[in-house]
Parts: sequence; C-alpha cells; structure tokens
Amino acid sequence: QTQVAQIAVCVLAHPVIAMAAAAGGGDVFAWNRFGQPVSELPTDPAAVAVAHAKPVAAASAASAADPPAAKGKKGKKKGGDAAKDGGAGGGAGGAAATAAAGTKKQPIELDADQQHKFDLVRSVGEECVTEADLTNLIVKKPNFVLYDGFEPSGRMHIAQGVFKAMNVNKCTEAGGTFVFWVADWFALMNDKMGGDLEKIKTVGRYLIEVWKASGMNMDRVVFKWSSEEITQHAAQYWTQALDIARRFTLERIKKCCQIMGRKENSLTAAQILYPIMQCTDIFFLKADICQLGVDQRKVNMLAREYCDLIKRKLKPVILSHHMLYGLKKGQEKMSKSDPDSAIFMEDLADAVERKLGQAYCPTEPEAQQDGDTTSSMRLVDDPLKNPCLDYVRHVIFSKPNATFEVSGQTFSSAADVQDALISGKVSEADLKTGLAKAINTLLEPVRRHFAEDESAKELFEKVKQYKKEPVSIAKNGSLRRLVVTDKTAHVVFAPPAVAKWPLSEVLSLGERLTAASNGHHAILFVEDWCSYVLGRFDGSEKHIKASYTVLINALEAAFPAVMEKVQVVFQSEAVLTNPSDYWISVINVGRTFQLQDIIAAAPPSWQNNKAGLVLAVLMHVGNIVSVAPDTIACGATESPLVDLAVQFLTKSGSTSITKPKVSDIAAPTCCHLKQQPADDESAALLQEPDSTLGALDGAPDVKRKLKRAFCEPQNTTANPPLALAGLLLLRPGMTMHVSRKPESGGPVEYTSFFQLEADFKQGKLHPADLKPAVTAGIQEFFVPIQQRFKATKEMAAADKLLAAYIKKMNKQGASKKQ
Repeated sequence: QTQVAQIAVCVLAHPVIAMAAAAGGGDVFAWNRFGQPVSELPTDPAAVAVAHAKPVAAASAASAADPPAAKGKKGKKKGGDAAKDGGAGGGAGGAAATAAAGTKKQPIELDADQQHKFDLVRSVGEECVTEADLTNLIVKKPNFVLYDGFEPSGRMHIAQGVFKAMNVNKCTEAGGTFVFWVADWFALMNDKMGGDLEKIKTVGRYLIEVWKASGMNMDRVVFKWSSEEITQHAAQYWTQALDIARRFTLERIKKCCQIMGRKENSLTAAQILYPIMQCTDIFFLKADICQLGVDQRKVNMLAREYCDLIKRKLKPVILSHHMLYGLKKGQEKMSKSDPDSAIFMEDLADAVERKLGQAYCPTEPEAQQDGDTTSSMRLVDDPLKNPCLDYVRHVIFSKPNATFEVSGQTFSSAADVQDALISGKVSEADLKTGLAKAINTLLEPVRRHFAEDESAKELFEKVKQYKKEPVSIAKNGSLRRLVVTDKTAHVVFAPPAVAKWPLSEVLSLGERLTAASNGHHAILFVEDWCSYVLGRFDGSEKHIKASYTVLINALEAAFPAVMEKVQVVFQSEAVLTNPSDYWISVINVGRTFQLQDIIAAAPPSWQNNKAGLVLAVLMHVGNIVSVAPDTIACGATESPLVDLAVQFLTKSGSTSITKPKVSDIAAPTCCHLKQQPADDESAALLQEPDSTLGALDGAPDVKRKLKRAFCEPQNTTANPPLALAGLLLLRPGMTMHVSRKPESGGPVEYTSFFQLEADFKQGKLHPADLKPAVTAGIQEFFVPIQQRFKATKEMAAADKLLAAYIKKMNKQGASKKQ
C-alpha cells in the first residue's frame, strides 16, 4: 500500500470487488464485476466494502486489473488507460493509479455539444477501452475515423444489418467518418466461398446494397476493398504487417484466432495471417476508433499492445458492440450456417414470424452446466440469456426515442419489457408477435429494394445460388502468382541476413550458382523481407540491406565469371511489381497447410517463437512459386521448404508450373576451425571470431585463425586445414606448394588432394608444415575480396555499419551480464 492523497486498493471477489482506503484516510471507489459503481460504502478507512448490484446492459465490463471509467460531476471523465489495456479502463481506478505514480492529470472538461457526441459514440459499445482516450479524441479530433471490417461470407443477418446501421448512424451523427473495410482477402484466408475471390467480391457488393436499403446514413460512410487498397499501397501495408508479425509471439497471435471462430489447435497457416493483417488494417486506415464486436476484442487489443511496443502514445480506442444471441437455446451468437439461428435482412415476413415463434424465450435463469462457456463473449452478465429480449434491447431500442408495442401496451425501455415478461403482464406469444411485427417493419425497406432494384436483385440471386452449391476449395490450373522471369531458371536462395558472413556461406552459394546447367538462367534470390519478418537486426531495413551488400560483393569478387551471368533478385523489389498476385499465392500456400507443418519446415537457423516465422516460411514458398524454377540448388536444411512448394503445386492442381528438380549442395564445414562442426557458423563467428573464417577476413586474420585451428597429426577425418586445402587449393588443374625443412623431406608440390591426404595420414606431412601452406593459399583466395572491399565504397560502408551494430550488441550483452 502506498500513502498518497487518494488511495484506492482493489481486491477481486466474485461477484463483487471489495475495496477499502488504506490507513490514514482516502476516497473509496468500488465497482461490481459488471462495471457499475457501488455506493453506500463504510466510511471507516479500515473497513472492507462489499456490495452487490444488478447488471445494467449499458455498463462497461472490467477485469480485476482494470477498474471501469467512472463519471465525475458534470459528466467529467476521470482516469487513464487500463492496466495493459486489459479491460474497460479509465475511471477512478485510473485516477488512483495516476496519483500513486506521483503525477497529476486534470480531467478534460466537455461542453454540452462534446458531451452529447461522447454519449452518442459511447452508447454504441458494450465496452470502451478507454473512455479517457475517447474523451480526448472527441475534444482534440472532432472529425475522428471509425472502422469496422466485414468478411463477405454469405447473407447478412440482422445484427450486421439493422443493428450495425443504427450504430453507424450514431457515430456519424457525432462527427465521425465510418470506414467499412470490405475484407475480401480475409474471406479468402478463411476459405469462404470455397476460396473463390470473385464470388467473395460478389457477396461484398450484395452486403453494401443491404446497408444502403437498411436506413444507414451514407453521407459519412466510406467502403474500401482490402484487395484493392492493399495492392495500391503494398509497401506501406506489408512492411507494417511484417513488423507486427516479427514483434509478437506466435502464441499471442493464436489467442486472437477466436475472431475467425477457429480453435488454436486446428489452424491453417493462413489463419495466423488473419489477425496480423487485421491489426495492420487499424493503422493502415488511420482508424481512431475500432468499432467491432466483442468477439473481435483480442485482436483490437493487439493494436494497443503494438502501440506500446513502438512507443506510440496515441492508441486506437476500442469500442466493442454487443453480440446478439442466436435464436436457439445455448447459441452464444448467430450463425450463418444455421438459417434458423438468426433473422436475415431479406427474410420474408412469414419467415420472421416462424423463426421468432420457435425462438428460445426463458423467463427465469437456467442452471449453468459444468464446462459451459457460452458467456465468453458477454461483458454484461445476463442470467436469462433470452434472445427475444436481446432483440428488443439491442435492435428495437437501439434506435433513439424508440417505442415497442405489445398487445396494446406501449413500452419505452427494454427493462420495462423484460419486467412485463417475467411478471406475466406480457405473454411469450404476445412478445414474439409484437417483436415479429417490429422486425418486419425494419426489414420492409430492404425487401422492397431487392424486389424492385434489378441490380440488387441479381446480386441476391447469385448469393443464394452460392449457398446451394457444394463447398469445395477452389483449385486453379493456372495459379495466380508473381512472375519473376519467363526464362528456364536455376534459382539459389540467399540465407537470412547476418551481421558477419562466414566464408562457408559465400563458398556454398558460389557452388550452387555454378551448378546451373547450360541454357538455364541463374537467379540469386535475396529474401530481404523474410529477413525482416524473422527479426534480423531487430527489423532494421538499413542493416539488412548492408548485410546483403557485403554478401553480393563478396560473391562477385570470389566468383566473378559465375556472377556475371547471375540475376540478383531482391524479394522486396520483386513483390512490389505485382503485390496482389504475390500475396494471393502466399495466402493460398497458407490455406493449403496446417500451422504445425509450416513451423516444422523452417530451417533451424530460422526458428524462433515469433509469428514472423510462419510468414517467412509462407513467403519462401511463395518466392519459389514466383520464380517457377526448373532447378533449385540448396542445402539439406532448406530442403523441407522446397518440399512444401512441391506439395503446394501438387495440391493446387497447377498445370502451369512443373515441379523443380532439386540439387542438395551442402555448405562446407571446414571453414569452422574447431574439431567439431558448428551448427550455425554465422553465430560462431560472432561469439568466437577466431573459430571460423569470415568472408571479409584479411591476411592477418587468416594467419591467426589457421595457426589456432585444430589439426591433429595423421587425423584426416576431422581436420579443417586439410579439408580447406582440398576445397580451395587443390581443385582440378591447381598445384599446392608446401615448404619443408630438409630434415622433414624438403619442399613438396601436390596436384591431387588424395596424395596430400595420404601423406598426412601416413605422417609424411606434419601439421606444422601443412598449416603455413594452407594459410598462404587461403590468403591468396581472399585477395580479390579484399581488393573489392577497398575499391567499393558501398561495401566498406556496409561493413562499417555492421561492425558498429556488432559493437553495440556486444556492449548491451556485457551490460546485461553485469
């Protein structure tokens, strides 16, 4: 307990929060678990206040860590953001936390007009994270932007139609511009309409027609199609999406997958993309308020967490609206797959009457069964769980100044209707008759629109036909994909960027590029975006570019004749030539494979716990499909990625791309100078520099490292200097000179590695004679690279930047150890 001017100490109990001021006196604030302020607390500071209150539908819900916003006098709002944005936030609890931190922040005063706008917007949400942020927005940015995304996946039910139209009208009346994000690409990821993008777009146009006819004021409403907007601004969108993916763990992203109604253990890889892209949408659309359903809360909160990670002060307000029950018992929300679970916007009058006539309509709570999780989307406790009363409260009375007539009685509030039903003043049959009449009145303009407007009628007929067709995942003989080249290609993929390139990577890439057959166009594909999403250099694009600048220059110096014929393709540049087809292919790869299959295919050096790993693998397969190579040269650790691409081409039914032939060309292990090979030579080069030859080593480096290299007499099994001689100094047509003292046999020349190996094994050649000869030969190999380094300012500048990064990381590591 901290002694301050005002102290609020919260203790969670079920179903109430008990609170007391610390010794010394202080103001006491309390809320029950439904977010309602509780009054009449004991005045004794040492007492514990315990109070109960009935739920109120409009109240904000709160978690134990986050007391809800409480209104001060004259409508003032107190407090700040919820602790880690876990709940409704704001309010006296926020004020207490601010006081405890020793800061003083005056609440924002709202004039009458601002208060009216605040109340309009706030009435839309069952929860607001946070009211303090919403107040600040109303005052400082009266032309705020709200957004909601909808996935074109079938017919529109009444919650999406009438309920949404009323909420939008309230927000635009308060001065907001409402952006509807037509999430056609998201529907593709979720396998809606069998993954047929054209059908998805048709459904999207139908849904817009419904809103136009449902009474939505379109003056401040904007519709944006995700596929079009993302394609037009691909660099902006995808770099942010990759940044979000690299910062969050895969487990955190999986928690968001409830937004698709998917369980964590049954996810395709594409469904990991979904919440990452939805979080990106918020920033891409410059949304001030996320106005979606309670079921979308987890991913919206992800956006606020992202703001913390990037140190952005202005966070989007999360305004989560109520989720209507399904009409059947136990249905937490309406289901498009069950036509009788909801009223649809174009339902005929008799269908409305039939559905409501058989709807679940209890008048007293039923005992909750063990394991019942139907309240997971409920922020307000509702013991009855009566869908008919839910429609009355959130559809009929959502409209300002609405009334509801039942059997000659006129009601002006949902609470009065509920009381009348429970007391028996209104029968279940009468309630349902009155509700059907009211709902049909709301739906009649929509019916007329689809009956009289030929274009709307045609759209509706198509959507109904889609629902009759059997669901099957679309297969295309000709894949939509990015096309990098129309030549017969031999492709080699550069590994993710590193701070120091080991010599082994340069040698292995050179060998793989050399393996291109006559008539094949050799491509070095540089996966800079994969490096970024894997978190290399903590996402610094500048350092990733510098890393590849060093690598490419080293390759050009070491293999000049080969590199003259090689086309270097940077992933980021290639993708932006046709981002739509590229990302559709990546999404389709993700739809094809389960999440665990994608993770298992990632090379060991890629593995981490971030969601970016999934994107990196999907993009790599997308890159293979983009090049459509005849041959691929890679190492054993990359082979599972190629196998995924082959499986994808097989499962997609593609007839336009042949499966590539794969050459496994392993990276040499002899550049690591210890007895045992290193699992990751780039890491070894940083952790123990003298253990491994680096791509930019100078003559002194080579001499020092080889002098310390493991070279046991007569050991030809694990002998890095001997293996280096065979790899670089005794290729066909080469001669290796070894200087020896007369007593050791005098100078000798070798033209065959087998001869060298035999002499060493028999003890005719001693390590003290072998090492100087290998050192001289390796130093000579490095001469072109060093000359290139001195002559190329870009390469030298890149190396300097990387050296500074290494120094910074070493310093930070030393500080952590201290």
